[in-house]
Amino acid sequence: EGVLPWSWAVERLTKAHNYWIATGGRGAAPQLTAVWGVWLDGAFYFSCAATSRKARNLAEDPRCAISTERADEAVIVEGIAELVADQALLEQFKAAYDPKYNWEIEIDKGGIFVVRPTVAFAFIEDSNQFESTATRWTFA
Repeated sequence: EGVLPWSWAVERLTKAHNYWIATGGRGAAPQLTAVWGVWLDGAFYFSCAATSRKARNLAEDPRCAISTERADEAVIVEGIAELVADQALLEQFKAAYDPKYNWEIEIDKGGIFVVRPTVAFAFIEDSNQFESTATRWTFA
């Protein structure tokens, strides 16, 4: 629904440097925190410590939402997070992550999650475009 093409959202998901992730475990207050990550093959990958609140929340309830850093060209993705165990996917993540952040991420320590989208939203925050650009995509 809406007028923005999915390619518009993918471009922003790919180019963003910082992302926001919202999680909430059973009985826990929602948590919103910034993460680094990569959009890769139709899903969002990020890392965090196994002891972090977001990792504990996701272990209890894998539903989450991510957003790009720019609210004026917002892309929000809701989905299901899971730990990545597949070595080939971990290597793909590392190959995209390391040059993006100029950082050598350690993929052998665990804590790499993938968020597969269930629904996504986007809009351009401009008084002349907001209503005409609000878009929703649903994924199977």
